[in-house]
Parts: sequence; structure tokens; C-alpha cells
Amino acid sequence: MELTADQRHTLLEVARQTIRAALETPDGSAPAMTLGDDPALHQPAGCFVTLHNLGTHRLRGCVGRLDAHDPLIEAVRQAAVNVLHDPRFVDYPVRLEDLQQLELEITVIFPLRPAQDCLDFDPQTEGIYLMAEDRAGCFLPQVAQETGWGREQLLSRLCTEKLGLAPSAWQQPTARLMKFHTLLIGPEPFVAAQSA
Repeated sequence: MELTADQRHTLLEVARQTIRAALETPDGSAPAMTLGDDPALHQPAGCFVTLHNLGTHRLRGCVGRLDAHDPLIEAVRQAAVNVLHDPRFVDYPVRLEDLQQLELEITVIFPLRPAQDCLDFDPQTEGIYLMAEDRAGCFLPQVAQETGWGREQLLSRLCTEKLGLAPSAWQQPTARLMKFHTLLIGPEPFVAAQSA
């Protein structure tokens, strides 16, 4: 899937408007919005919406779905609502006044493919979805790009940080890995959505 600059801008604007609306409503929900009729934005796709602090790049939320059941533009809207409820930040939620200090990023997820084994992926270009014991979790390619971790360290950290398992759980014979490519949109300062 390739997206034009205008299509990318539209997705970022949908995410911005959804997040702002959710923060401005008492119950934290985003009202329905008109999502346009661009066929490229209505292709089924998974996506993640990520918020970081502008100065420190500290994560403030990253939520999404790997499956491609919904149209991309709707998946972006849903992830934008849900990023405000990232369970890792329940004690440090994003507030309306925080938006001017945040950057926004959208990661479009391409279909998952089975890996031959747990080390069969390129950490710099592919995301990973690991299933071990009765748990599963994923890392986007940005994790390896930002940390410099190699395959084994990524898998070990995924086991401990997302699956709550021992660092070596990925080495169990029953562990399975899926890999996927992504399309990164942004990051851009969140305040770009404000009109003068």
C-alpha cells in the first residue's frame, strides 16, 4: 500500500481531531466523524497510533491493531481514541493541555506472515508478533530502530515487557513468530492540527 502526501495528511488529521475530541468530551469518547470516500483510505489495514513527548521522545501512548478487518481510516480513528487509554499510562494520562508538547505518529500494518523460526526477521524493517505459552505481543520496527537491539535482545525484551514471561520464552519449541512490514506516517508535532 502506497499513500500520497495528501492521504498521509488526512490520516494524521483524523487522528488529531479524534484525540482532541476525545479529550474534550466528559466521557473520553470521540464523536462520529465523516471519514471521506478516498478508496485508498478505505482499504482494510491494521494500524497503531503513537504519542511521544516532543523534547524527550518519551512514550506517552502506543495502541493499535495488527489485523486488517476495518478500513484504514476507521482503524486510525479507533486507535486514536484508544491511545488515550494505554494501560501503561493509567497514572500519567495524556491531557488536553499536553497536546502542544506531543508528537503524533501512525504506523500502517501490512499483513502478517509466518516466520520460519523466531530469528527469521529483519529487526530494522520488520515488526514482530510473538506467541509463546498462552500469551502474545508485538514490537513495531521502530523499537529496534530506536534502541539498536538485535534479534535476540528484541525477542527477550518482548517476552518480559509484553508477555510477562521469562526472557528465554521465545526459545521454547512451541513459540511462534509472525512478522510484518509497516508504513510510517510522521512523526509530526501534534499542534500542527491547530488553526491560527
